Amino acid sequence: MKRLGSTLTVLVLAIGFLQACDKRTEPEAGSGDTAFQQLTAEILEYTYRQNPSHATSLGIHKYDDVIPDYSAAAVTAEAEAVKSFRSRLDGIDADALTFDDQLDLEQTKHALDGILLQDQVVRRWAKDPDAYSSGITNDAFVMISRNFAPPEQRLRSLTNRLKLMPNALSEARDNLDDPPRIYTQIAIDQLDGNRDFFAHDVPAAFTGVKDQALLADFATANAAVVAALDDYKTWLQNDLLPRSNGSFAYGPDTYRKVLAADEMITTPLPDLLTIAEADLKRNQQAFADAAHAIDPAKAPVDVLADVQKDYPPPTQLLAVTQSNLDSIEQFVRDKQIADIPQAPAARVVETPPFLRATTSASMDIPGPFEKVATEAYFNMTLPDPSWPKSEQDEFMAQWYRPAISNVSVHEVWPGHYLQFLYAKDYPSDVRKVFSAASNFEGWAHYCEQMMLDEGLHGGDPRDRLAQLQDALLRDVRFIVGIKMHTEGMTVEQAQQMFVEQAYEPAPVAESEAKRGTSDATYGYYTMGKLAILKLRDDYQAKMGDAYSLKGFHDAFVKIGPLPLPLIRRAMLGETGDLF
Repeated sequence: MKRLGSTLTVLVLAIGFLQACDKRTEPEAGSGDTAFQQLTAEILEYTYRQNPSHATSLGIHKYDDVIPDYSAAAVTAEAEAVKSFRSRLDGIDADALTFDDQLDLEQTKHALDGILLQDQVVRRWAKDPDAYSSGITNDAFVMISRNFAPPEQRLRSLTNRLKLMPNALSEARDNLDDPPRIYTQIAIDQLDGNRDFFAHDVPAAFTGVKDQALLADFATANAAVVAALDDYKTWLQNDLLPRSNGSFAYGPDTYRKVLAADEMITTPLPDLLTIAEADLKRNQQAFADAAHAIDPAKAPVDVLADVQKDYPPPTQLLAVTQSNLDSIEQFVRDKQIADIPQAPAARVVETPPFLRATTSASMDIPGPFEKVATEAYFNMTLPDPSWPKSEQDEFMAQWYRPAISNVSVHEVWPGHYLQFLYAKDYPSDVRKVFSAASNFEGWAHYCEQMMLDEGLHGGDPRDRLAQLQDALLRDVRFIVGIKMHTEGMTVEQAQQMFVEQAYEPAPVAESEAKRGTSDATYGYYTMGKLAILKLRDDYQAKMGDAYSLKGFHDAFVKIGPLPLPLIRRAMLGETGDLF
């Protein structure tokens, strides 16, 4: 994903169980498996009801008429339900389960631990005003982003959702308690975009609807949301901002717990910092070497500035990227990088208006349960054609040709899109719903380096420079995420580090530092990449002459988005050292 806080708007995932792993004795399916599968089905159904918009994005449409309950009472009730589910999972005899179910049992436990931490310890619902305004925006966005039902049906469901949204903003006023000032300011900064989405983008999505009664009902409900967002912004500015004095920092104990729950990573934080800083230095040296190969007379950052001048005209960006995708896909096939299932090509399209302010590139792929809207879109953000040419040129510098390729590898081949192609065939619904970011983002980030290592673009140092620029960004995320939340690093110091150590321009550095205040563990890109590289070495040693790169990739992707320690257990028969 590109640098300006790009957002992956869909889940990422794969299938099956590893074919090449060593044989192991497994119990036959029996009452233990049946009880566990019944319990996980109950847990998953509960998560769909709790987060109807996530269910919609997964392709489950039975809750399309409602939105989450944003009240504090609902959070309390959820925590109690999660504790009950967690206790029941502890009562499952893991030894009586098949190996696949043993993996799913661990994943489900950790997923519930993560939910409980968010509800009771991190408490974003009490600290982050944007959780409400952007939350209801997403509740609407998932109803217009894909044509999973006729427009009249989606509009009717959306209208029912809209009627619940003003109350969600009312709940925010009751729930928010001394939030960090930066959280309140970010929410204020994004409110105009949220409002404009409802005022313009949502109505534009249903211009083909002819049912006048339905349109009138929608217009009334939508106008109420726009008015409620206006009131919410005024309240944020005049009431909440002056009393927003809380801290965004997790603290070491919470940070460790969140990382353990979400990613099953328990490496001590000082050791993680050592790993991150060592990788940063390696990549900085490789960046300097690539720059020297391009122009030994210039400083590396000046070489990058020269390389960034080679970008297509804005009107040609989508077509250039589409052609680039085709050539990368062919490279994956020709070089036996990974198995590509039969699937429609990902279509390169302009980023929807609602996402353009914060997203440079994203992959929009149907959820694993989706039966109708199965098209896949690679969104790319273009400059506003009304801008002066100098501003458009400055914007397009991020889309220099090697960067287009690197992002295409990450988002499509063999990155996220390849992962998604396996999602509907996972061996369990658990892996379709619960996932570890270090797995799916780690995989896509790993692919950026791996594809060049395997000869993509014939060793052109300009492409290596683009890959390393993104690697440096992820290294600094790794470091500042830990330091801001456990060592007192300020947002300003984090921003400075992005400029000085990752060679990012100030606006990008500011956006990245702000992101780290709420996405505390966003080092999962580099954590995942390094863990996958270590896993590949260990897997090759285990397989010996039977090893192939394609075999490793196919095995990894098809196993699903489990935390990487569970992937190691599946592929190697033991967890061992992650890094």
